[in-house]
Amino acid sequence: MDKPLVSRSEKSAPPASNITNNKPKKDTTTQSSSLEEYKYEEPSRFRKFCYDTIVFILSNIFSCFFREIKSRNAYKIPSDGPIIFVAAPHANQFVDPVILMEQVKKVVNRRISFLIAEKSLHQPAIGFFARCVMAIGVVRAQDNLKLVPNGAKIFIKDPKENPRKITGVNTHFLTAFHAKGLIGLPKNMGTAEILSIESDTELTLRKEFKNFANKPDLQNLLLKGTSFKYTDKVNQSSVYHKVFEHLANNDCIGIFPEGGSHDRTDLLPLKAGVAIMALGCMDKHPDVNVKIVPCGMNYFHAHKFRSRGVVEFGDPIDIPKELAAKYSNSDTNKEAVKELLDTISEGLRAVTVTCSDYETLMVVQAMRRLYSAHFASKLPLPLIVEMNRKMVKGYETYRDDPVVIKLREDVMKYNANLSHYNIPDHQVEDAKMSFTTNLGLLVYRAIFLTITFILALPGIIMFSPVFILANRISKRKAREALAASSVKIKANDVIATWKILIGMGAAPLLYIFWSVLISYYFSKRGSTYDKIFLFVSTYICCVIVTYSALIVGDLGMDILKSLRPLYLSLTSPKALKELRNERELLAARIIEVVNTFGTELFPEFQPELLREEYGSDEDTKEDRKTAELKRRRLLKKKRAKMERRKQENENSDDNIDNHGQESDGVSLVNSDNSLSNIPIFSTPTGFGSEISITRSDSSVSDFEIEDDVIGGKGNLAAKIAQAVLNSRSQQNEHID
Repeated sequence: MDKPLVSRSEKSAPPASNITNNKPKKDTTTQSSSLEEYKYEEPSRFRKFCYDTIVFILSNIFSCFFREIKSRNAYKIPSDGPIIFVAAPHANQFVDPVILMEQVKKVVNRRISFLIAEKSLHQPAIGFFARCVMAIGVVRAQDNLKLVPNGAKIFIKDPKENPRKITGVNTHFLTAFHAKGLIGLPKNMGTAEILSIESDTELTLRKEFKNFANKPDLQNLLLKGTSFKYTDKVNQSSVYHKVFEHLANNDCIGIFPEGGSHDRTDLLPLKAGVAIMALGCMDKHPDVNVKIVPCGMNYFHAHKFRSRGVVEFGDPIDIPKELAAKYSNSDTNKEAVKELLDTISEGLRAVTVTCSDYETLMVVQAMRRLYSAHFASKLPLPLIVEMNRKMVKGYETYRDDPVVIKLREDVMKYNANLSHYNIPDHQVEDAKMSFTTNLGLLVYRAIFLTITFILALPGIIMFSPVFILANRISKRKAREALAASSVKIKANDVIATWKILIGMGAAPLLYIFWSVLISYYFSKRGSTYDKIFLFVSTYICCVIVTYSALIVGDLGMDILKSLRPLYLSLTSPKALKELRNERELLAARIIEVVNTFGTELFPEFQPELLREEYGSDEDTKEDRKTAELKRRRLLKKKRAKMERRKQENENSDDNIDNHGQESDGVSLVNSDNSLSNIPIFSTPTGFGSEISITRSDSSVSDFEIEDDVIGGKGNLAAKIAQAVLNSRSQQNEHID
């Protein structure tokens, strides 16, 4: 637990278990009525040094697991005052807190004390690191569940009419159980809180077991009767007092309000504890202004090695004094907690990407990738997260629209085609259809991949035992976590944590093993170096070799992934071409739909600004060059035509009709051609000059064009040309 906290007696603090008990009440269930309160003391320099050192070390270790971690809107974090950092979704068990602590320390140089399950503090590695970073332990009732002895069983007589009524066999509910205690079923099939106890063999639950109506196995178990577990209600008074004192002294608290970690695509219901902490502190310390900062933990394949993540910070939530006053009133405190909890939930959804199901997430991510296809430059990770979030909201809003339904079907079909050819979407866009070029590129990349593999091979061999061990243990831990949870889908949320923990423990031992082995080898070969020097040098070399293998391996994996489309372009060019055409058509439809519905749903959405910022400058220049070349070719043709007309006029009686010349000039003034076409006016013999005309038009080009404008003061065509020049110049000046 946190050492800089000293106890003193005070009144009880509110329990965190549910929203129905929001005001401080005396509770004799697990503690005496005289509760201890904690007085905050500033952590010593040594404790701060330990915090900073551990966060620095863990952050650098995590940078080996994750390829990239970015933050977004970090400037919104207040630089002073009490803050509760509320983070979700909790997708990486013990990794999320460290990432958030590192980002906050880097931006505003503040330290966060996270709330952590008391059970985790007793784990050897986790407990040590948690105490070093000043974590606050929280006892959870489900962690205290114990099997009721003497063959006691429970069952439900009438599951349809009254599923909350529990009947016991060999039970002593009146003497051994208490209201608000927790009953747990075997194999973690569910828990329920006791509302009231009628007799030694009958009690009533506050709510039926979760998903009881939709789980036939659970219904059969309770119909036949089953053994069960029980624990008394946990009083969290000391935890609340500790949090209050931290906040009252301008400290930072971190909490994951969903409770435990999970791997779902949507947020779990938020616990009321975070709202009670904020309101309770302001109720106890009226001069304290607590702010709540929502933090979105957004990962791309959170459990995979070398994945990416973005931590997004939302607008700080200010708690009105009126709401704190409402909380202090026992008649309205529940409403105050619910109101603040709803505000926190909205703040979290504004910084996270949440979907109702996995299929929706896949469709939305595919639509975002295809929409991004018309941006030439690579989009930054924070912008990708924001686009994902807004597309989820747009999809959920317009999902019943026929256009969106059809688009969804086509996107799923396209995803199926990608899976069939085993090729990622971004490589379809980059695939070239030139056989000769692709063959040469395939050979070149294959050779380069071979070289990178050879360079990375020593590090791979040296570190392979850690990879194998971490993979096996993390999968076993995931199976255990899945069996012990009712909210996890695959328990991917614990995989990254255990991979990192195993790596942290096994890597130094492995380096020692290789160092001893290599040092022994050189010693036997007659090396004159000191054994300690040889061991240390070998240890450092092992670290460098394995880290170099990591860097080279990233490059090699990128090259390996690019070989598939090259191979398809050589063996199945028609199929790849069809897939590319399908992608282009689908991308065009998605761009149209997003730009149409996006401006309706998000008034601030301006696709042209995105295109302008992330569009290709080279493409724009190329378009301008192409347009200018077309104009020059047109100009050349008109010049040739006028030269022929000039020769015809010279061969005539040299009598030129002024009216005809005037008609030529007027027709050109009314044309849609640019100023570069003015020099094609016919020129009478004896008048010749050259002028340089430069046109600067943002929609056309920045090229400078020099053409011949031939005429004289006495020539009507020349006067018209000059008038046109003056008119166009005035128009351009007016526009500019």
